Amino acid sequence: MNDLKTPVRENGIELEYDLDEPPQKVWRAVSSPELRKNWLPKEALANPDAISVTPGEEVRYRLRDDAPPFLESTVTIRIAPNANGGTSLRIIHELDDLRLRRTAKAAANNNGFSVMRAA
Repeated sequence: MNDLKTPVRENGIELEYDLDEPPQKVWRAVSSPELRKNWLPKEALANPDAISVTPGEEVRYRLRDDAPPFLESTVTIRIAPNANGGTSLRIIHELDDLRLRRTAKAAANNNGFSVMRAA
């Protein structure tokens, strides 16, 4: 790894790395269960299988925290060849647990309907 870029994300984090290894080798490391367990243990996965795969380009996994409230998130791994003959690796980790969407609160001044109570 020789370069790290971190764009701002509202509900997660996005990391970008430029690697010296060829894309085929990086793809094998992120998509093969026996190699993936070296950097992403199966205990962290909500499901041991990827939720979507575009061979050689992108793989998505569902993760679950190991402590209460056991929030779930999605990690997307994208790879592409870079200009130096290596690999551009992008890791996008987003917290998207449905329970958080239900509890999201609107701002007090959101121009919604207000309830008036008689004194």
